[in-house]
Amino acid sequence: MTHIDLICGVDEAGRGPWAGPVTAAAVILDPSQPIVGLTDSKKISEKKRFALEPEIKSKVAFWCVAHAEPDEIDRINIREATFLAMQRAITGLGQTPSRILIDGNALPNDLPAPAEAIIKGDLKEPAISAASILAKTERDRLMEQYCERYPGYGFGGHKGYGTAAHAEALRTLGPCPIHRTSFAPVRKAMLSEALTN
Repeated sequence: MTHIDLICGVDEAGRGPWAGPVTAAAVILDPSQPIVGLTDSKKISEKKRFALEPEIKSKVAFWCVAHAEPDEIDRINIREATFLAMQRAITGLGQTPSRILIDGNALPNDLPAPAEAIIKGDLKEPAISAASILAKTERDRLMEQYCERYPGYGFGGHKGYGTAAHAEALRTLGPCPIHRTSFAPVRKAMLSEALTN
């Protein structure tokens, strides 16, 4: 593969949840090994995502998944933490891309190659689609592990997103160490807990 082929797709998972990290993946496809079924991870079932994950990892030229943790999200805000996770994923490839395609409408600073933000890029660019799937599966797996570490919150089901069950768990249990304290529902639960203690 020549340097000119090294187009890197980048996407994230977990901007909206109240708990857990924001996760980003960077992928450089190998044109000689096409992957059937690549699309936005939200458009396919969990079963299909996890079926595609090992194929993506085995067929692409380079891939990396990285996180920004809840304390980083709280310190620098979710937008900047998402960019941080993306930068970490790109750096972790171990290969400098010739071009970077990022899902969305904004770009992180200090990228190692020319970059373009593409709205709905996970539907348009296969490398972004592959990154979307890897970010989603990695984050979901991590939230299932947190479900065992912090029982009662239902992280294995809602993956940290703001469901009614999650809100009820926050109300009854208070926040746990992976909650994003800068997010309003978590702050509210912390305030309520402080007032009752």
